[in-house]
Amino acid sequence: MSKNKTIFLTGGGSGGPVVPLLSIRKIILKKHHNIDFVWIGTKTGVEREMVEKEGIVFKAISSGRFRRYFSFKNFTDIFKIFFGCLESFFILLRNRPSLVISAGGFVSVGVAWSAWILRIPVLIHQQDIRPGLANKLMAPFARVVTTTFKKSLEDYGRKAIWTGNPIQESVNNVSKENYFEIKEGLPIILVVGGGTGAEAINELIENNIGEITKFAQIIHITGKGKRSREVYKNYSSFEFLDHDYILEALEKSELVISRAGLGFLTELSYFGKPAILIPIPDSHQEDNAYIFKEKNAAIVLNQKELTSDNFLSGIRNMLEDENLRRELSNNIKKVIKIGNDNLVDVIEELIKLN
Repeated sequence: MSKNKTIFLTGGGSGGPVVPLLSIRKIILKKHHNIDFVWIGTKTGVEREMVEKEGIVFKAISSGRFRRYFSFKNFTDIFKIFFGCLESFFILLRNRPSLVISAGGFVSVGVAWSAWILRIPVLIHQQDIRPGLANKLMAPFARVVTTTFKKSLEDYGRKAIWTGNPIQESVNNVSKENYFEIKEGLPIILVVGGGTGAEAINELIENNIGEITKFAQIIHITGKGKRSREVYKNYSSFEFLDHDYILEALEKSELVISRAGLGFLTELSYFGKPAILIPIPDSHQEDNAYIFKEKNAAIVLNQKELTSDNFLSGIRNMLEDENLRRELSNNIKKVIKIGNDNLVDVIEELIKLN
């Protein structure tokens, strides 16, 4: 019997780099059972909880950030990055994985550099339309850069492959009970603010719960430590939901209100869900959201211009206009290429799986 191969996944700090890597892992394991996975992440990020729930060995290292603006933290973080590089080098040296995969996050940079020194192949996955600084720093040391969007091929040259984005396709192991206490006759709005929760979206919901719950039911994922203590009719809040439950809520919802992180946008695209997107201001999420707006695949609202009145009217308009929801649903399905099979092919070629 051949010895199991090991793949190291790395990323974190937020949930953004985590979701695609967890999806890639599940996709690989469906076809290849002789693969072990280990995760290298930050000591304080949200990824540890997400990863350990999946039964993956988690190794924490020091991590800093390269900021594109002046900050004294840039000086102190140099030392954190240096120690993170050393820690990752010795972790990789001891374990000698067959492949390292990252989807971004500054914790990954030292891991990718160390893997290159040790001649361990590195695969970088570029989710967003705007290349992140971490991926730019890692790309020269990667064998392959896979991309969600065709346009990203221009950013990474000959080593780039347009695969699309991975997704977990099915809902598994969810409760057969009415977990969300769904009430017949009320449309369901799913509100998701990203892995750490979105204060601005949470505040908009909280300020308008009384009005919205007169005509709809809200399932609200608030982020850790941000769950409302108030009890409202037709409103359910959760700090965090296992991925299967998020997919179940997605399937049941008539409308989704969300940030514009690519992992969740991929799921919206796969399920064809009408959505109101509120990207993080002045971030890569605005670029992501623009693609959906340009293709008439979602309603995009500028957080800086949002008020309770126009937020509430946007929700009412969406729920009252069935033709609009149908059009958005049809269009959003076409925005993101699902990359499951393509990514498996790339990984198999890199480490000669059979």
